[in-house]
Amino acid sequence: MIRPVVQSLPSRFLIAALLILQPLLAGSPARAEEPEWRTATALGGEPRYAADFAHFDYVNPDAPKGGEARFGVESTFDSTNLFLGTKGTPTGAVVYAYESLFTSSLDELDISATYPQLAEAARYPSDYAWVEYRLDPRARWQDGEPVTVDDVIWSFDTLKEIYPLFANYYNHVVKAEPAGDRVVRFTFDAPGNRELPHILGQLYVLPKHWWQGKDASGKPRNIRETTLEAPLGSGPYKVTAVDPGRRVTLVRDPDYWGAKLPVSIGSNNFDQMTFDYYVDSTVLMEAFKADKYDFRSERSAKMWATGYDFPAKREGKVVTMTFPRNASGVMQALIVNLRLPKYQDARIRRALNLAFDYETLKRTVFFNLYDRIDSFYFGTELAARNLPSPDELALLEPLRDKLPPAVFTAPYANPVGGTPEAVRDNLRQAVALFAEAGWTIQNGKMRNAKGEPFRIEFLTNDQLNERYMAPYAKALGRIGIDLDYRLVDDAQYQNRTISFDFDMTTEVWGQTLSPGNEQREMWGSKAADQPGSRNTAGIKDAAIDALIDKVIYAGDRAALITATRALDRALLANNFVIPLFYSKVNFYAYWNRFGHPEALPKYSVGFPGVWWYDAAAAKAAGLPR
Repeated sequence: MIRPVVQSLPSRFLIAALLILQPLLAGSPARAEEPEWRTATALGGEPRYAADFAHFDYVNPDAPKGGEARFGVESTFDSTNLFLGTKGTPTGAVVYAYESLFTSSLDELDISATYPQLAEAARYPSDYAWVEYRLDPRARWQDGEPVTVDDVIWSFDTLKEIYPLFANYYNHVVKAEPAGDRVVRFTFDAPGNRELPHILGQLYVLPKHWWQGKDASGKPRNIRETTLEAPLGSGPYKVTAVDPGRRVTLVRDPDYWGAKLPVSIGSNNFDQMTFDYYVDSTVLMEAFKADKYDFRSERSAKMWATGYDFPAKREGKVVTMTFPRNASGVMQALIVNLRLPKYQDARIRRALNLAFDYETLKRTVFFNLYDRIDSFYFGTELAARNLPSPDELALLEPLRDKLPPAVFTAPYANPVGGTPEAVRDNLRQAVALFAEAGWTIQNGKMRNAKGEPFRIEFLTNDQLNERYMAPYAKALGRIGIDLDYRLVDDAQYQNRTISFDFDMTTEVWGQTLSPGNEQREMWGSKAADQPGSRNTAGIKDAAIDALIDKVIYAGDRAALITATRALDRALLANNFVIPLFYSKVNFYAYWNRFGHPEALPKYSVGFPGVWWYDAAAAKAAGLPR
């Protein structure tokens, strides 16, 4: 499963009056099953919190309200429409204005537990053929209008049309329709997909009346286009100011309809949140040291190791902390565009991995803070290890003729460098693999039989990538391959990657602890041809598609783990990507103006959600500049 975000079809639902009345008609057959309404859903076990729970265990229910939290973002934006997958560069700050039908608990992400937000209950039959959500009658938009079934249906149809993420995630949902005054039913194309009832609760609900209305100038709004208008939501924060490309300001809504919901108690404590955008990482860090924003997630090993020795840190005004990455797995990698003929040979892709000397980078660039990724589900129990288990083999054997032999004979391992001897040996192996694929070094350049040189354009919008790409380019140069490092702005990068107009770039695929339908959008053949999908690499493989189905239709947690490990094994053996590196902890720094629960949720640091502004600490640290 995923939490769609960031990150309408014209309404196509049918009036369901006859369906609603049918059981009441004389002689009408009763429904085969009337499942009970639930106040929690979970995929991997029983939810912790009962129907009458007061608040999540990890919050401070008496947390004070007030103050401001300021964020720094290395990016820019040209839209507040968060739900366009292929247009513009949206600001993620506006997500705090939106809500979904159910919402997650941060201490149960291992079982994907969710609880009522816009909907007060859900129900589905034992064969998972459909799900119904019953809206909370108190739910309101920020303009006071009620949240309706029509809003839910319109949101579902619209998001499936305009955003590839939703189109793939909800691919098996064939219809959304009314099933009562406050009840919406989602019907699936087949039974057995146990994740679908659960993930429909993650649907962000948008105000149909607002999007189909007019803005302050009288211009009709269009959800299929970018906009810089402050959006309307139902959530705890209102977007009150938008400075294009520079700043977004949100304030806590004093009339927020859901303030007393159990999922809200102890949360949403800041009166204001401000998101400032900066052009590059150096300026962003200097702004933090100058007290221009409060909370920083550090992603540079060098900066974490060397950049926090400044007066405010030494005086205790800035606090640093680490927090384990318990909530998710990840694949962060260099990817080549598999749609291009020169990358369709797996030997070429393995050769490019052989030229990447991670061990030297770990010592000289990454301060030994990162680990080399060796799984598409790195950091979780879902990662493939050793040779396939008997249960995995039961899934893999029917696909043997479609899988690389290594799936069955050898666990995946990245090349190991770190010494001159190991690096030379790896490069010799790379040259041999290129030769097998029809490329040889001629006059100092790697060329094919036609004499065409093997060149790579590396596309990025992140200047930090140069720290490891410069050594990689030097290594490739030793075997006759020129790598052109192309740094572009965010808008150009997004446009080119969305349309798959690249040679090599980086990609990060985050994974929850309960993978499911989103796997189609990451590795599925259909998604490879959908502009804006997360199958950026262009993976098209029948065996991968079949194994994705095994993940989606796994009947229980044990079967899910087995199927995901088998899928991981197949993805790795194809050498689709060149795995990079990741830390098993998050690095954070913040100005010491905040309080937080003594025991933070297991799977998240919880900022800003369950933190609060501490006036006494702020006075000691100095008020924000």
